[in-house]
Amino acid sequence: MSDDTTTQAEAPPPNTVTLTIDGQQVTVPKGTNVLEAAKTLGNDISAFCYHPGLSIAACCRQCLVSIEKNPKLQPSCQTTAADGMVVETKDERSSTARKQMLEFTLVNHPIDCPICDKAGECTLQRLYFDNDNQASRVDVPKVHKRKVVDLGPTIVLDQERCILCTRCIRVCDEVAGQHQLEMANRGNHEELGTAPGAVLDNPYSMNTVDVCPVGALTAKDFRFKLRAWELYMTPSVCTGCATGCNVEIHHQNGRAWRLVPRHNPDVNNYWMCDEGRYSYHDLRHQRLAGPEVDGLPSGWDQAIATAAEKLSAALSKERGSVGVVLSSQHTNEANYLLAKLANDMWQLENIYLGGKRPMPERADDILRDADTNPNTAGVKAILGDRAAEGIAALEADLIGGELSALLVLGQDLTLSPEAAEAVDRLDTLVVIADREVRIAKGADVVLANAAWAELDGTMTNRQGRVQRLHPAFPPPGQALPAWEIIVRLARAMSAAMSYDDVNAVFTEMKGKVPEFADAEWGRAARPIQLRFANSRG
Repeated sequence: MSDDTTTQAEAPPPNTVTLTIDGQQVTVPKGTNVLEAAKTLGNDISAFCYHPGLSIAACCRQCLVSIEKNPKLQPSCQTTAADGMVVETKDERSSTARKQMLEFTLVNHPIDCPICDKAGECTLQRLYFDNDNQASRVDVPKVHKRKVVDLGPTIVLDQERCILCTRCIRVCDEVAGQHQLEMANRGNHEELGTAPGAVLDNPYSMNTVDVCPVGALTAKDFRFKLRAWELYMTPSVCTGCATGCNVEIHHQNGRAWRLVPRHNPDVNNYWMCDEGRYSYHDLRHQRLAGPEVDGLPSGWDQAIATAAEKLSAALSKERGSVGVVLSSQHTNEANYLLAKLANDMWQLENIYLGGKRPMPERADDILRDADTNPNTAGVKAILGDRAAEGIAALEADLIGGELSALLVLGQDLTLSPEAAEAVDRLDTLVVIADREVRIAKGADVVLANAAWAELDGTMTNRQGRVQRLHPAFPPPGQALPAWEIIVRLARAMSAAMSYDDVNAVFTEMKGKVPEFADAEWGRAARPIQLRFANSRG
């Protein structure tokens, strides 16, 4: 009886299979292919056409392995792991086949690595040095194809570099749901191009650059800007909409150069939309490097004192005419402190949720959301029952003359022309902003805050998932994180508010807001130079 019990306890669950790879046993979930099973043992079988987020094409034949009782080499990406299977990936037969396939791939490939945008993160480069590293035996002219082919508004194609892996075609078909790329011709004259009557202009077109294992597809936005190995990577979250795609900020010398998706199976998988990729441009243009009073540069002491004086005068005159606008573009921590200041310390009635207006036309069933604010869910959780008081309520009170003073977090406040005119008539307007646009242009006091890529904090996406932002580089000039500005303003107005760092704000917020109870702050993420981060191909 005891022997049977022991045998049953040691038996693997029925939803897994156990196989042997290079002499080592490994247990993986049913349906796992041999290539992924080998990865669990630290064996990264070379491949070009395989991508874990796409269907399997098995067209590059670069991942061939030997399988016991099978007379022919098999593509490991297309072979499903089975119980008792014995696989050899490092035997002479498999290794020779992969070297030969790699050499065959390079027969007509141009050796223009010094000017290629993919150099430093190219899968072909990496596999050549890892698996072959032999001098070329090609002594005949290479087949030449078209270069600098304009496929659409975002992508340029170099047909000579294309190794015909079809990843880009599958991205368009399976992720964007639009058939815009296909192969034409045969043999060494086969080439990638747009489908008849099509242009590569879908909202997810730049994912084709991410999955391209070579430099065939390059993004116009990043083309010839920098070498990949010169960039540093910091993990963060896209602030383009409520989806909250996980991203990497690629930056150098205090400046962001591109955003690329970071794998998160629960949020955005391996992808992000083109619009989100371009959101880093706002980190550069019309930035505020320091506070301003009456449109002129000011020091922090003077700006905070002026803002405190104006707001204190408005509160003592008529508390009911003072309003505070929280921002669905800003972090949970900044909004929490501003709500605490307005609600608990000033006992204000006029607290609004600001941000950009919804854009139903941009929404799809993939990643793009109609809500172009990244933290609407977080601010609603902080406001609780008062979350319904949004831009419409603010506009009504402005036009109706109910407000004489306004403290606004964020410059991204979309108002109607009538409400914008009413803002100009306010006695006091204090804005915490990172760019001198929209409502920040006419403010009495502008307090310059750090942007999303320059600070620590959290945002809550449309799923209610609290996600961490990490600072990639310092803010420009004297700009400060918004939470710190609010603490300074509160102290100047004799409000008891003191925090050592933003983590202390997060910890207090977790205890006060039920929706954040299970959120975790996590570890700080330091920038990593891409030359040490391997390939993204």
